[in-house]
Amino acid sequence: MPSTLARSPFLLAARGEPGPHTPVWFMRQAGRSLPEYRAVREGTTMLESCMRPDLVVEITLQPVRRYGVDAAIFYSDIVTPLKATGFGVEIKPGIGPVVAEPIRDLAGLDAVRPVTPADVPYITESVQELVSQLGDTPLIGFAGAPFTVASYLVEGGPSKDHAKTKALMHSDPKLWHALADRLADVAIAYLIVQVEAGASAIQLFDSWAGGLSPRDYERFVQPHSAKVFEALSAYDVPRIHFGVNTGELLGLMSAAGADVVGADWRVPLDEAARRIGGKKPVQGNLDPALLHAGWDVLEAEIDRILLEGQAAPGHIFNLGHGVPPDADPEVLNRIVKHVQTASARATA
Repeated sequence: MPSTLARSPFLLAARGEPGPHTPVWFMRQAGRSLPEYRAVREGTTMLESCMRPDLVVEITLQPVRRYGVDAAIFYSDIVTPLKATGFGVEIKPGIGPVVAEPIRDLAGLDAVRPVTPADVPYITESVQELVSQLGDTPLIGFAGAPFTVASYLVEGGPSKDHAKTKALMHSDPKLWHALADRLADVAIAYLIVQVEAGASAIQLFDSWAGGLSPRDYERFVQPHSAKVFEALSAYDVPRIHFGVNTGELLGLMSAAGADVVGADWRVPLDEAARRIGGKKPVQGNLDPALLHAGWDVLEAEIDRILLEGQAAPGHIFNLGHGVPPDADPEVLNRIVKHVQTASARATA
């Protein structure tokens, strides 16, 4: 890794080291809120766009050009590696991932196998091209955590309560752990492809883990996420863990092996830092709903979050979840500039 890249504000903060300003990027920054994204995606399905290097590179770069964020997030989807291995999954517009044959028994496991570099040559090509174009801006690779991906495979699609998934965990723990273990292998292989192609950091998204009790998380989920983080420990890249509504799980998510823990807007960052032990950087955590609240409100919230983030050894500013599709790009642009300038003044 070039020394200038290693000293980027994002990587410094992710390692708990002081930098010139608090770095900022947004989950889903490359996506539906950008008119240039909608234009380039026209006539192409989500999964098709994830398999075309020309589109992956262009879409990943769009928010970096527009906003000047401190990191790029690789344009992909958590089910891309499954699709690459022939698993029956599609992303339906307005719905999300939909599985043709939900996994409800041991026979269904045969459809899940680890991804290999030969399955995803377009990922390697895309990451390598992005790294060459991004220069001193780090690229974050990502994958879906075993629980969140498993919830789609068991439910057959998005779910508000994950009832079938929870029932399977408790009624057939052998099947559950076998499925989660295989999905951990999928995530590991997919992340390694990205890192070996040049990604500077990785994020494991456990978007739906917040629906679990701490007891269930510790028993059914943490070991499998820990397997992913342990497998990536051999690579010199920061490992970020994020989930929604996971305030009661932050300590357990940290214990799974993440270097940086993301918090949504429900827990103040200084409290989040305390819950993860006070020794790891945090990421977050502006409420996406406030993007529509007016600048006076946003500025005060940003300044509060920057102050609370000082309780951790490092802080990466982000939203508490992804950029909503109706977000005004100019508001996001203004947030980036304010975070960078306000935090630079604070550390000057």
